[in-house]
Amino acid sequence: MVETSEVAVVGGGVAGCAAAYYLARAGVKATVIEREGVGTQASGYSAGGLNPLQGAGIPGPLAHLATESFRMHLGLWDELQSEARVDYQGRIISLVKVGFAEADLPEMQETLDIFQAAKTDGFSAHWLDRAEVLDLEPRIAPNLIRGLYAYGNAALDSYLYTVALAKAAEKYGATVRSGTAKGLGRAGQRATSVLLEDGQVACGQVVLALGSWSQEAESWLGIPIPVEPLKGEILRMELPGPPPAHHFSCNGGSLYPKADGRIWCGTTEERRGFDKKTSASARRSILKGAIKLMPAMAQARLVQQTACLRPVTSDWLPIIGRAPGWDNVYLATGAGKNGILLSPGMGKAVADLITHGSTKIPIGPYSPERFIQA
Repeated sequence: MVETSEVAVVGGGVAGCAAAYYLARAGVKATVIEREGVGTQASGYSAGGLNPLQGAGIPGPLAHLATESFRMHLGLWDELQSEARVDYQGRIISLVKVGFAEADLPEMQETLDIFQAAKTDGFSAHWLDRAEVLDLEPRIAPNLIRGLYAYGNAALDSYLYTVALAKAAEKYGATVRSGTAKGLGRAGQRATSVLLEDGQVACGQVVLALGSWSQEAESWLGIPIPVEPLKGEILRMELPGPPPAHHFSCNGGSLYPKADGRIWCGTTEERRGFDKKTSASARRSILKGAIKLMPAMAQARLVQQTACLRPVTSDWLPIIGRAPGWDNVYLATGAGKNGILLSPGMGKAVADLITHGSTKIPIGPYSPERFIQA
């Protein structure tokens, strides 16, 4: 069976769905091909934090893309939720970092400096003494020595956000279909179709957003795509009493209150190949950090433990742009723990490249060509 589409997007995670959404908004109909369901991999299991000021590559080579993507997120909230009729709980949050030893303070000072430097963009931060932290949340471990209050980050439900992108894209003419991609049909330097187990999708352009499975496409394209899975686990907990009013973190533990009243704790980082099974060792490690931060978490009920595989590259930067040696194949992958944050910028950049041949989104450092040896 042969289907046709203007653009075939392989991968129904946040990068692929964002590309389909921005293509649809530009009047280009895409077919999203996903083998297990929209948002069923890392995109659906992220804690959903959006911090454009700190993280892997931030400050640093990801800073401009992170800042632009964060602004795009804020602009999307009302519009995308209305288009998709999905409330994905986008909101500005406050984070309280808790120090239990003098060794914790330099990293907290760094956060203070970074947030204060961004005050013109709505961020702020200030020190808290022990009593002020306990006034914000009396259940925090009383042996803390200092806290830091940082305001201006955002959070959302990553699964519902990914679903919203897909539903809004469909509203504008995109199609989401189940299928497993096995290769590309080609004529010269152009892809003519995506080959599936049950047929093919003939198309004019291709976007490969395969996440941790991006290396499968190396044999299709004949280029290196150095993306590997980074396993991360999170515990979803129910704590007696009201949930914390702020996000809390310390060296070794994090607590992320959610709209449904649950608290997500985590997360871990492990190189375990494609193992997506939850582990007792990760559960113990995460609980240890959560209890260190808030001893009452020892009485919390474990509702669910999740594991996912984040796509990371050899240089920890995403891959965004046209595949070397191909006229009409584009890559959008490898954003790692920043995937939800960077998704609007990645999706819009790829849509721009397809529709206009260029983009104003700052993606220069993330070209697939950087992995081609001279």
